[in-house]
Amino acid sequence: MAVDAFRARHAAGVYRRSIGAYLRSIAEYPTDFWVMAIAGTTWQIMLFAFLSILFGNVNAIAGWDYHEMLVLAGFLATSWGSTALLWDGIWDTGKMIVEGDMDYRITRPAPVLVQVGSKHVGMQVFGEVSLGLIMIAVGWIGAGISAAAIPVAIFLLVCAFVIQASLLTIANAANFWMKGRTPVLAFMLAELQNEAMRFPLTIFPVAVRIVFTFGLPLAFASFIPVQILTGKADPLWLLAPPVAAAASALLAVLAFRAGLKAYDSAGH
Repeated sequence: MAVDAFRARHAAGVYRRSIGAYLRSIAEYPTDFWVMAIAGTTWQIMLFAFLSILFGNVNAIAGWDYHEMLVLAGFLATSWGSTALLWDGIWDTGKMIVEGDMDYRITRPAPVLVQVGSKHVGMQVFGEVSLGLIMIAVGWIGAGISAAAIPVAIFLLVCAFVIQASLLTIANAANFWMKGRTPVLAFMLAELQNEAMRFPLTIFPVAVRIVFTFGLPLAFASFIPVQILTGKADPLWLLAPPVAAAASALLAVLAFRAGLKAYDSAGH
């Protein structure tokens, strides 16, 4: 137990120093930061405007009104943006494999997965998360959700982050076998998440709902948490997101470890 605790503290220290170093480097180039932040903000403003225009013509989508949809869109933007803030380096897995940079990570006395995941920060995330939180706040007040549910929302956001980061890790780990620089599966996952999960899952056929819930557990990163917060789901569903998060994290660690065992350096 003592050894495991030491390893956990060591991994956390490596992660904290790595992220901190990148944030300090961002401060050296403030123009780049503001350009990326504004880009992320612009995208979320467009989504905000789209929902406003849409609900100017319809009253509800599959039983979800305007404010509930704002909570859904804001929850997705905030959780997905948090993944880019805290685990964006995982996108470079394929590039590091092809260029041999993974060799350097393997030889360092620190967990390889932590080194890769904390390699850099997506600067556009600051704008995305800011607008996401604003959408949640506006929707939260409009939907009449109690302030007492804020701790539950934070807990569900943490679960959503773990699920999304884990799925991205698995998708990027596929590059250990695909031998490509571009994370094709990760891009497909991101596109699926951003396009499909911004709407209530109930608009899709039953087969699609099952896949998004029990196959790729994306529903536990946005749809189901918001159902819980808005009272559309039984409170017992609150047990599901942490279970999905734990299972996803375990699979991500196993997939990345298997990839490292299959890795034979860039020269082979």
